[in-house]
Amino acid sequence: MRRRPRSIRLLQGGADRRRGIYILPNLFTTATIFLGVFAVIRASNGDFLTAAVCIVIAHVSDGLDGRIARLTNTTSDFGVEYDSLADLVAFGVAPGILAYNWALAPWGHWGWLAASLYVTCGALRLARFNTQIAFTEKKSFVGLPIPAAADMIAATVLLYFFFGGEGETSKHVLLLLLIYGLALLMVSNIRYYSFKDVDWRAQQPFYMLVGLVVLVMFVVAQPQILLFTAMMVYVASGPVGWVGGRVRRVRRRRERVADSEKAEAAGGDTA
Repeated sequence: MRRRPRSIRLLQGGADRRRGIYILPNLFTTATIFLGVFAVIRASNGDFLTAAVCIVIAHVSDGLDGRIARLTNTTSDFGVEYDSLADLVAFGVAPGILAYNWALAPWGHWGWLAASLYVTCGALRLARFNTQIAFTEKKSFVGLPIPAAADMIAATVLLYFFFGGEGETSKHVLLLLLIYGLALLMVSNIRYYSFKDVDWRAQQPFYMLVGLVVLVMFVVAQPQILLFTAMMVYVASGPVGWVGGRVRRVRRRRERVADSEKAEAAGGDTA
């Protein structure tokens, strides 16, 4: 059997398949998967607090793998696909199971359907991101990012235990509504700020350092409250920005109509 020419093999990705993978960023991606799986195990055993903490740490690991890949110039198509699979495990399946075992199980079919919808919308969000990554602007995401949705669920669980675990009935209703809301936001066209255009190496005003010091103080003192507040503000920023954009567009449209009517009236008076 004749061997295909090397040029054809290169076009079909033969060289890429033989090439190795970058170890360092993929180690952090693997850690994200491990943390997601461990969160599933702890949630299934009723240890919801540990499961929520694992999801938050997984987000840190997920952020580090991309940052390290860019700093060391070790980005690759393999890393992108591997990262998406890790995100689905750690920020899709793990929060879905955590939410179901913690608060959705009493809802019966509606409970597991809500958890399944969350995971499905997370997978759709990741697939859409991978197919549109070359066409969307870097400073914003289309739809709520799945790590942020997972953090919102984890932060809710952490805040619940921080206040002593009271409100058993209310958590079932609130989390059911939260799950459906997060699922819809992930597959929506609402834009969220990505923070990718922030240059952390550039010189910043002095008050930025002061603000970061105060932020670290809050993280050390009350991390549950800070995390929940930060995630609530970020999740709400998308719909608020969308409504604000709609209001501004309607206002500009009315101003253009008013200007055109004034111009027509002025023209009539001149005639």
